[in-house]
Amino acid sequence: MPLQTLCQAKMSQVRQVGLLAAGCQPWNKDVCAASGDRFAYCATLAIYIYQLDHRYNEFKLRAIMSEHKKTITAISWSPHNPDIFASASADSLVIIWNVTEQKVVAKLDDIKGIPASLSWCWNAGDAVAFVSHRGPLYIWTISGPDSGVTVHREAHSFLSDISLFRWHPKKKGKVVFGHTDGSLSIFQPGSKNQKHILRPESLEGTDEEDPVTALEWDPLSTDYLLVANLQNGIRLVDSESLSCITTFHFPSAAASVQCLAWVSSAPGMFITGDSQVGVLRVWNVSHATPIENFKLKKTGFHGLHVLSSPPKKKACSLQHSTKNHYTSSTSEAIPPPTLTQNQAYSLPPGHAVCCFMDGGVGLYDMGARKWDFLRDLGHVETIFDCKFKPDNPDLLATASFDGTIKVWDINTLTAVYTSPGNEGVIYSISWAPGDLNCIAGATSKNGGFIWDVQKGKMITRFSEHGKNGIFCIAWSHKDSKRIATCSSDGFCIIRTIDGKVLHKYKHPAAVFGCDWSQNNKDMIATGCEDKNVRVFYLATSSDQPLKVFAGHTAKVFHVRWSPLREGILCSGSDDGTVRIWDYTQDACINVLSGHTAPVRGLMWNPEIPYLLVSGSWDHTIRVWDTRDGTCLDTVCDHGADVYGLTCHPSRPFTMASCSRDSTVRLWSLTPLINPLQINILADRCWDEIIGNTDRAVESGAPPLLCGKVSRDIKQDVEKKPGNARVKKLRWFSECFSPPGGSKNLWDLVAVIKGQDDSLLPQNYCKGIMHMKHLIRFRMSRAQELTTVKMSKFGGGIGAPSKEERLKEAAEIHLRLGQIQRYCELMVELGEWDKALSVAPGVSMKYWRKLMQRRADQLIQEENDDVIPYCIAVGDVKKLVSFFTSRGQLKEALLVAQAACEGNIQISPLSTTAGSSNSDGNSADDYNELLHKVSKQLAEWYFQDGHAVLAACCHLAVENIELAMTNLIRGNELELAISVGTVLGESAAQATHYALELLARKCMTVTTWDLAVDLLMMIPDNKLQLAKLCAFYPGCTEEINDLHEKCNLPDVEECMRLAETIQADGDIFETVKYYLLSTEPEKALPIGIQYVKEQLCGSDWTLDSICPYLDLLSYIRTERLVLHKCSEFRNELLILCGYIGALLAIRRQYNSIVPALYEYTSQLLKRREVSVPLKIEQLSEELDAWRACTQLNKPASELPCTPPSESQRMVYSILVSRIQEEPLKGMIGPDCVTGSNLPSHSDVHISCLTGLRIQGPVFFLEDGKSAISLNDALMWAKVNPFSPLGTGVRLNPF
Repeated sequence: MPLQTLCQAKMSQVRQVGLLAAGCQPWNKDVCAASGDRFAYCATLAIYIYQLDHRYNEFKLRAIMSEHKKTITAISWSPHNPDIFASASADSLVIIWNVTEQKVVAKLDDIKGIPASLSWCWNAGDAVAFVSHRGPLYIWTISGPDSGVTVHREAHSFLSDISLFRWHPKKKGKVVFGHTDGSLSIFQPGSKNQKHILRPESLEGTDEEDPVTALEWDPLSTDYLLVANLQNGIRLVDSESLSCITTFHFPSAAASVQCLAWVSSAPGMFITGDSQVGVLRVWNVSHATPIENFKLKKTGFHGLHVLSSPPKKKACSLQHSTKNHYTSSTSEAIPPPTLTQNQAYSLPPGHAVCCFMDGGVGLYDMGARKWDFLRDLGHVETIFDCKFKPDNPDLLATASFDGTIKVWDINTLTAVYTSPGNEGVIYSISWAPGDLNCIAGATSKNGGFIWDVQKGKMITRFSEHGKNGIFCIAWSHKDSKRIATCSSDGFCIIRTIDGKVLHKYKHPAAVFGCDWSQNNKDMIATGCEDKNVRVFYLATSSDQPLKVFAGHTAKVFHVRWSPLREGILCSGSDDGTVRIWDYTQDACINVLSGHTAPVRGLMWNPEIPYLLVSGSWDHTIRVWDTRDGTCLDTVCDHGADVYGLTCHPSRPFTMASCSRDSTVRLWSLTPLINPLQINILADRCWDEIIGNTDRAVESGAPPLLCGKVSRDIKQDVEKKPGNARVKKLRWFSECFSPPGGSKNLWDLVAVIKGQDDSLLPQNYCKGIMHMKHLIRFRMSRAQELTTVKMSKFGGGIGAPSKEERLKEAAEIHLRLGQIQRYCELMVELGEWDKALSVAPGVSMKYWRKLMQRRADQLIQEENDDVIPYCIAVGDVKKLVSFFTSRGQLKEALLVAQAACEGNIQISPLSTTAGSSNSDGNSADDYNELLHKVSKQLAEWYFQDGHAVLAACCHLAVENIELAMTNLIRGNELELAISVGTVLGESAAQATHYALELLARKCMTVTTWDLAVDLLMMIPDNKLQLAKLCAFYPGCTEEINDLHEKCNLPDVEECMRLAETIQADGDIFETVKYYLLSTEPEKALPIGIQYVKEQLCGSDWTLDSICPYLDLLSYIRTERLVLHKCSEFRNELLILCGYIGALLAIRRQYNSIVPALYEYTSQLLKRREVSVPLKIEQLSEELDAWRACTQLNKPASELPCTPPSESQRMVYSILVSRIQEEPLKGMIGPDCVTGSNLPSHSDVHISCLTGLRIQGPVFFLEDGKSAISLNDALMWAKVNPFSPLGTGVRLNPF
């Protein structure tokens, strides 16, 4: 294997950094499903699966399944196996999926008709039934001896279409069908078949249709069935006697129902969703009217599903876990029964998956009456176009097949505005220039329009193309009065915004794309069905094109002018190529081929003149170097055609893409332009950062910034030279970093560096604020809110007579002045407020005790009402742990900060009698609490793939070391160094570590000198520089040049030094100089022998061995892989593997500890070596580590056997050798941005764990073995050599 390929293990260049999930489609019935702690819903072409993260009690997107090419018609979760579910689609396809492995298990594609409904057979383990409009019912047995498709004997030849069907969960083989005419058909083995029965009474004898919209068997009975008809509401029917038992009545005649679900945790209870307005109604079969109604949203419901097992609660981590049982007769009554009066009639603790007509989907916690998760306003169909707002890089507009435009805030990934809708299909959008706040849209049948985003209404319509589809609309950014549209009628029309037509350019066929030149306001290019690209010049009266470019062999879709190179434009075509045209030479100067299907999205980079990105129907995005036509990267994460690509000039390396899979994704292109960012960090001269276009497009020239933003930064820095380095680092860092925290981070750095608050940007208070601002900004927000009244939902229903009697008794006690007795009775009645309002009449101490009892009880009930009680008695810790246990970390932070600032009063009474200590509620305590909570919040952001926001949480409480180490653990090395350089001394240790890692990243072909520059920024850098020189592969002359640059003697001199020092017996220096000499392999036996001797002793520690192995690992790769070194190489790899495992234990890199032990054992087994390590010893250590660290796991996982005495012994020896991590914040796993974004692309299995890789993938040097980028980063930090055992160093940074 040639060395070059060994050194350049390919890393995916473009990183996915954000995802806007689709909404739930409103066209088919069974489009949401749930099982255990997962739920799924489907957009038109993809299925989204969310899973509960138990640690934070929140649902996270786990997977997107997109195998269907046409609309998905139904999904159904297997009742027998929580990992399996089925889906059917309009291209007559049924697929069985395994969710955990995210792969297709089986496919059935030759079925007749489109499956309208599908469901697992309850009586058979792996059979799925599906049915198209008039039947028959097909049953597909997926595996086993009887696999194949059979037809249900009776269920066929229906007289009316089937809208849905349901198997009975208990009674084997019993099934019910609901029809569009309002009737039901019931089949069960051994009984007479009942076809088309039980139509609503009002329909009897008429031929009116009133389709069945929902059907569910009663989980507690064999015969009862709930049926909903669109007009006639809901009935409970008996499938045996074929009679209607109850008809349910709605409060208003207008209400109609499309969906219902039984609440399995409460007998006889079910819920329904209104189809006009989002009202969730709760019913009990014993009442003909609803018990409760909640208005959850303005738009109506489309689907409902109750999670059978509500998410498991973690035990509240309260300090007071031992319950005080009050039993003394006089002082306090026995605590009330656990159900308070309101609770007895309140909602069961169930979670309802709610899908709405506008595509919104959420998980509603009925007991707590709050959304656990709400994904509002997602597009439900293909997204054809996306564009950033010209004056705001945080706002992205998208246009979709579903007839709406939505505007998203890409920092929070939420929709901020949505257009009124009903526009048919929207193919294209274009923002008005500057801050005009309008969007022009182009539709398939309704012409063009201008939408005023702020006002939310259409202000102009264009109808010159009649009913013909408009494929592209472009608002001129040089002359804001002109808008161009092009249409299937063969015209490209230029008009003013008030509708006056200026030019009508006729083409021989449909026109698909048009683009205004960025350099000449009167020039426009078009792409046409006749395979040609045309350029028109508006300043003449001629309607003929100035130029016609021919060359494509199929229709041309989009055309794009280069923003940086005058006269250069590109075009994408159905022939699968992108062509680059030079207008001044009248010629095609390059053809980019690689896509295997028509090309749609096209985008030039606004800073790097040769960089072009294209998206295609082959589902990929390709990045091209147009100088020589090479494809720099191919991104396969979208699950369907990629239509739109866009970026904002002030964030030139963050790209958004949109697709037929109805997602928008955000990408970082920064890796493509290395080493630009590092040139800035290393403070190189401007010439190596910014250049002119001609210099940048020379073939082989390194990337240079040529756009407006970089020029502006340069001017600003040169205008005010004071503090130039800081400004340069900050401004470039914001321009290179993707959205999601880098601006926030720099604001916090400025606050810490003492910048005046008046200079903070307006949106600072929306992000993570410094602790000194938190309360102040929230106060002003609270004042705004006090003017808005919040409505509370009503309580329960009438009270039984026992309560009446108790009330009477209480009143008498009160009149007799027995206040305490009265209070206890009121408590028993659940009327806490009355009790607490008179309790101070007994004593303040009694009132406090009552308050604390109430708080304990509310915390058990998970009730938000606990908050005022805790604040009134100043029990901050209880409140913080209540919020924390529910995953509401931001709330916890606010309370802790308020306590720190002394806003929450603790009266002296709160001390328990007889103890003088004040419960430890001093200011220091609160400060500690504040740090603890902000740390938890940071942890939450970090594991969610937001290392930058995690760092913001630490900076907010001025914990600089943790902020820096979070950035390093998220592999945001450039950002860490920029921020660390500005913060100075307080961040120095972490900054130096980041510089070291970044220098390792630069130890590849073209950037060795940069690695030297980075190491020069570390004060104590001699050893680092020596390692770099030892590893440098070059001819002797080049090596000597590098030695000189690093102040090291030349190679011959090093050889002499090594021999002299060896005689003196300083092993470390001997090894170092041999590595730097002409024969570096001489260092191997000396260093390895020393390490082996150390390991044979009993008192070695990591710190005594690591420096030697680390130094040896920098031996030049081509020397290490020589045949004559193979024995030493194997010993070095084994020793590094073993020590790596111990370092991984020290840093708690738990995911790779077993892999490192396994790797070391495998090498020991397969290679001839003599090292003081035995395979048995390795497995013993691994078992001991597993046994002794499982104690920190949450108890909910699995009951675990405690470690044995011998295991404790082994582990304690390990711990004594491992010692403390010098940089505390580095403890814990790495997690890069986007680690938990599901990708649609080919599934990669990790060669370390055998599991599917979630998030970014890293390919090892053989080009095919993959591991997750997170594992690669952790591995490289503890063991420099690749897991393949080749002796190649790993460089994932």
